[in-house]
Amino acid sequence: MFSDYQRYRFYEILPGLSIWLTLILGVALSVVRPLWMIYAILVFDIYWVLRVIYFSFYLILSWRRFRQAVRVDWFARLNQELPDWQKKFNVVFLPVYNEELPVVRATLNSFLKSSYPAGQLYVIVSGEERQLEHWQKLQTEIKSEYAGRFADLIFYTHPQGLPDEIPGKGSNIHFAEFAFKEYADQKGWRYEEIIISVFDIDTVVHPQYFAHLTYFYCRHPRPERSSFQPITLYNNNMWESPSVLRIMAFGTSFWMLFSLARLDNLVTFSSHSMSFKAALDVGGHAKNIVSEDSRIFFQCWLKYEGHYEVSPLYIPVSMDTVRDENLWTSLKNLYYQQRRWAWGAENIPYLLWEFKKHPLISFWKKFILLWHEWEGKWSWGVVAILITFLGRLPLWLAGPEVRQSALFFNAPHVLENLMTLSMVGLLISATMSMLILPPLPEGKAPHRYLFMLFQWLLLPVSLIFFSSLPCLDAVTHLMLGKYLGFNVSAKKRTT
Repeated sequence: MFSDYQRYRFYEILPGLSIWLTLILGVALSVVRPLWMIYAILVFDIYWVLRVIYFSFYLILSWRRFRQAVRVDWFARLNQELPDWQKKFNVVFLPVYNEELPVVRATLNSFLKSSYPAGQLYVIVSGEERQLEHWQKLQTEIKSEYAGRFADLIFYTHPQGLPDEIPGKGSNIHFAEFAFKEYADQKGWRYEEIIISVFDIDTVVHPQYFAHLTYFYCRHPRPERSSFQPITLYNNNMWESPSVLRIMAFGTSFWMLFSLARLDNLVTFSSHSMSFKAALDVGGHAKNIVSEDSRIFFQCWLKYEGHYEVSPLYIPVSMDTVRDENLWTSLKNLYYQQRRWAWGAENIPYLLWEFKKHPLISFWKKFILLWHEWEGKWSWGVVAILITFLGRLPLWLAGPEVRQSALFFNAPHVLENLMTLSMVGLLISATMSMLILPPLPEGKAPHRYLFMLFQWLLLPVSLIFFSSLPCLDAVTHLMLGKYLGFNVSAKKRTT
């Protein structure tokens, strides 16, 4: 019999194994059975064109909802329809590491510009003991500018070297949550009335965000059984960032828009909000993993036997791309950020391990949840390589007998037509990228808008080197048991 450790290690091997088997089998068939591989590629490309059309439909649908939501005065609706909203307490967690004051200032200023009264926001800034000198300096700067401007401005210092945790955002939040629990208990607050928003430190909220969140929290029949996910737009420093960073940032924003409209595979990502009661019921955000932002959803889903959901918020929060002082460092930051996100594959063995402990959840619900998580990581690692490289390999390696077949002669034309159809998604993405751009900064030439369009020609290269390869890197580390820690994405501003 296998030990628990061996069984869990087997589960950790499976996501990477499925990706590597696909790629190895693709190369092997291209050499041994090129005709079979040509058929497989044609079928896959047809499937992918349908996926692109499907993606484009939901992207446009989500975009329309987004444009409608930002036109509404949600604070006015809150006062008109839900007069008891003031019984709720909005609490924001902001973990910091080595970020400078300009990044924090942009975030806190966005809270002050909110339609929701800043005097009713509780802001928690949680720094790291391992960066104590920087944290103490930053804390002093924040106090001097923002003391007395919120309901309360609370500072916690996450101690270094606590047991059973890894250094990173998750352990920082976990510590701050339980420190804040004591604060809430002293005030006699009910956990169901506390809405927590866990934000990256560079999260700039739309002026309607907190009013929108509070409105839907109050309207939800069981708000403690739902997380609330906003649109994440990586456009704070878009005009300052290199083209490759912009393309990948747009891609993440579009994927979030697509997921919000679909709902069936919506999982919390990055900045999100939820009931404090739910967070405490599951022991807080995970302190010993990298992907705590998505894991908190799975923790709640399992805790409540599948009766937990993510409610979409069509009001955006804006965040930074991982720009640094020079291009090479920026590209390295992008690679490591994508690898960290792909490390979310660690949720697959977690789910496989936990499912047997929850017999009340139906097999079908478990299967759907696991399928969406697994297929997403598989597509992440495989699709770009299949389309740009493996799809052509059997045509290059085919022998004389295969080259004389009608399929071989027609395959390049069929593939070209299918790829032309899939360009619909690229055109929609390029168009929408222009719509979510922040205003052109003063002193920037208008022709830079053309660069924003032409940069999409870099998409195939970007997907290979800054999507597929980081994913392969992450799942291979997981296969081999070489666990990744939390790398901090650099957030730089020129002003």
